[in-house]
This record gives sequence, structure tokens and C-alpha cells, in this order.
Amino acid sequence: MHMRSRRRISKVEADGALAEQFDDLAQQHEAASLGMWVFLVTEILFFGGLFAGYTVYRASYPEAFGEASHHLDRLLGSMNTAVLISSSLTMALAVHSAQEGRRRALIVCLLITMALGAVFLGIKGTEYAHKFTERLVPGLDFGYDGPYPGQVELFMLFYFIMTGLHALHLVVGLGLLGVLAVLAWCGHFSAAYYAPLETGGLYWHFIDIVWIFLFPLLYLIGTHS
Repeated sequence: MHMRSRRRISKVEADGALAEQFDDLAQQHEAASLGMWVFLVTEILFFGGLFAGYTVYRASYPEAFGEASHHLDRLLGSMNTAVLISSSLTMALAVHSAQEGRRRALIVCLLITMALGAVFLGIKGTEYAHKFTERLVPGLDFGYDGPYPGQVELFMLFYFIMTGLHALHLVVGLGLLGVLAVLAWCGHFSAAYYAPLETGGLYWHFIDIVWIFLFPLLYLIGTHS
């Protein structure tokens, strides 16, 4: 088994998978994982600042934010939560398929993950369209006639900023998965070399986790108001 693994690694290295600054694929894998984790820490700090600002205003205007939350579509939000959780599963299966050397299963799982991401964006686009129709988009045309109009507009501003940035990260993730799918189709990955899939999977799971925080923060706060 050890000799067979070494032969696989040698073949991948011969194919150019090993960058010249690394001694072996294991070192390259560790460096790639570390780099992705450092990047994700900066993303956590970025979203953490938004969450902190939102939390401060939510504590200052609890009734207004609870009222505003009632105007979000919880059904569509719940559907998107299920979609992203499912995409995390298919992404994990894609990495597992690469580790097992099953290229066809890898490609299928990547494509399903991308499809689920596209479904998420479609549902989110539908939600945004509803907000434009209801004149709940902050700005000159904001037209909310209920209580606390100023604070409701502030809530909607946080809603569009946080979900919009999340959607932007998801678009980047779809582009990343598209590149990985093409590389998988070309036979770039094997049971010995799948580090880009693992780092791409970390990014995708991070997107999912951010949404898992956003959903209750935005959609569910009016439940007990």
C-alpha cells in the first residue's frame, strides 16, 4: 500500500501538481490549508464587524427590528437554508470522492453543489424583487407606512448589506467550483492530490456557516416580538 501510494504521488508530481517551492505534496497541502484558514479568519473579522453593528442596533431598537423582521419571507429563507445545508453535504461528498479516486462522482458532486448554489441565488433574487415591489429597499423610494419607519429602514439596510455580501461570496464560490470542476474533468485530481478541493470546500462551508448565522439574526427575531 505504501509503495502504491508513493507511485501515485510520483505520478502527480510528474504531472506538475507539486509547486517548485515545496518539498512534497504533503507540505504543499498543509501550506494551502493554512493559507485558506488565514483568509477565512479575515473573513470572520469582516462579517463579525457587521454582526456586531447589527447587534448594537438590534438591542437599541428591539421592537422596530422585530417589526421589520416580519416583512422578510421566512419560507424562502428556510428554503435557502435547506439548500445551502444540502450543498455543504454534496461538497463534502465531492472531497470524499476525490480522496477515493472516483473522478465521475467528484464531478457530479461538484456540479450538484453548483446547482444548489445557483438555486440559492435564484431564491434570494426572488426575495429582493419582492422587497423592491413592496418599496422596502432603503433609499429615496423607501415607502414603509407602519410604525418605526426610520428604524425599519435601518434594519432593511443591514439586511441588504449582509445578505448582498453573502451572495457576492457565493458567486465567487461558484466560480471557484467551476474551475475545480473543469480541472476534475481534465483529470487533474487523484487520491494522492486533492488539496485544491479541500481548500475550496473550506471556503464553501464558510459561506454556509455565515448564512446559518444570518438566517436567525434576520428572519427569526420577530417570532417572539
